[in-house]
Amino acid sequence: MKPILVTGASGFIGWHVARALLVRGRKVRALVRGTGRVRELEVELAFGDLRDPDSLADAVKGCDTVYHVAGDYRLWAKHPDELYGSNVDGTRNMLAAALKEGVERFVYTSSVGCIGFVKGGLGDENTPAGLQDMTGHYKRSKFMAEKHAIQFASVGLPLVIVNPTAPVGGHDFKPTPTGRTILEFLKGRMPAYLDTGLNLVDVRDVAEGHLLACERGKKGERYILGCENLALKEVFDRLSGVSGLPAPERRIPYVVALAAAVADEVKSRITGRAPRVPLEGVRMAKKKMFVTHEKAACELGYRPGPVDQALSRAVNWFRENGYC
Repeated sequence: MKPILVTGASGFIGWHVARALLVRGRKVRALVRGTGRVRELEVELAFGDLRDPDSLADAVKGCDTVYHVAGDYRLWAKHPDELYGSNVDGTRNMLAAALKEGVERFVYTSSVGCIGFVKGGLGDENTPAGLQDMTGHYKRSKFMAEKHAIQFASVGLPLVIVNPTAPVGGHDFKPTPTGRTILEFLKGRMPAYLDTGLNLVDVRDVAEGHLLACERGKKGERYILGCENLALKEVFDRLSGVSGLPAPERRIPYVVALAAAVADEVKSRITGRAPRVPLEGVRMAKKKMFVTHEKAACELGYRPGPVDQALSRAVNWFRENGYC
């Protein structure tokens, strides 16, 4: 049995994808940097870097399938070019290595941020969106990377794209921006909320969606992997229910949050430390990022469950592992 290459297996979604493959009895090869490791999972390690094409050629050699999950998921970076180096150049390098090796299947993990949004409605895979609609460097870099993926599919790479929404659950090691929001809540640092909304999904369902996309997805197609559209106030209420902590009751005006984020951004530029309130995140919050996963349900058989259990697992995992 040939190994399956998973990039980003030391991160949140990638870890769960690797775990789901191992549960199915597949051999997993994980691309990691230098002294990197994949905690709690028995995988073969391939040392390399997305920005080093030669290392990627070695990593993909002998693999029939690639899950390219790795990405630089930050809403603030002192040096934004790092996001483009990993997300755009790194993705292009990984695509080229897989095409040259002749892999049988390639699943690229994009982002719901690349999906267009409809005011008062639900975005889907066909909702128009352009680079000018992307807020901040993270979204722009992922949008550009997705365009590379589509181009490689057009020249013969058997590729499927998945667009996860905001995953929650255990093993959010870094953690992700959504995980940091949960942590801030658990630490009592959420005195108010913005009038915004997002789509939450259990990270385990996202991992299953990756495998379904590999098995059943159509070449060159995109599939949203999401679950529940929730107002931010609803998210905090549900966190309150699973954590026993009070949810914020005061809504903060957008202009106040924007001013606070600008001030925090200036401070971060001086100190080099990431802001508690990323300006990019506040700007994203101006739109309710509501989408539908109907296409994935119809074409892949994707069936995500309610997010409450995933929120509970996230809360328990952060507490048990000393994050709060």
